[in-house]
Amino acid sequence: MFEKVEVNGTTAHPVFRYLKNELPGLLGGRIKWNFTKFLIGRNGEPLKRFAPPTTPEKMEATILAALET
Repeated sequence: MFEKVEVNGTTAHPVFRYLKNELPGLLGGRIKWNFTKFLIGRNGEPLKRFAPPTTPEKMEATILAALET
């Protein structure tokens, strides 16, 4: 969790500019809605981007696989 920051546009926070560049979504570099989720690996590498409606249960296998590496 972060403090409230801009995630799109020229004033987007650098973390979100990086994440969107590494893991573009259906809208390319934009984040559509505030429940977009990013999974970050142990070494800080972006692993997966999840759409807003993705439930934690649907993310579980990906998270567990990341924890095993």
